Amino acid sequence: MKNSTKIAVLLILIVVLVLFSMQSCQKYQDGPMLSLRTRTERVANQWVVDNYKINGSDYTSLLSSYNETFSKNGAYAYSWSLFSGAGTWKFQHNDMEILLTGNDNQSSRTLFILKLEEKSFWYYYTKDGDRHECNMIQK
Repeated sequence: MKNSTKIAVLLILIVVLVLFSMQSCQKYQDGPMLSLRTRTERVANQWVVDNYKINGSDYTSLLSSYNETFSKNGAYAYSWSLFSGAGTWKFQHNDMEILLTGNDNQSSRTLFILKLEEKSFWYYYTKDGDRHECNMIQK
């Protein structure tokens, strides 16, 4: 084989290996595969509900005015009609989950991240045995 052919074959093999290794590095079930922004930068945003389901049934219309705000410094706030609250957030379990803790430090909830992109944030949590899935979009 000529040297140029060997180099071309080697480059193709490297590209194939890199592509396969990137697929295995995907952090969340629904992506993204690669992002130039850190996870903290992606979650630090103001989010509104795009889709909300409990055990697969659509309840989006009930949360039309609900929004959440995550700050880079770990502050968290939500508001929904007449209700609002605040607390802190932090990643846990290898950044696969977010632990929300209320300001009273008595209430907490774990969000299991499905997708975390710059403009979309999908997660679910369980409450009283029910699975609540929230698909949030950037406000």
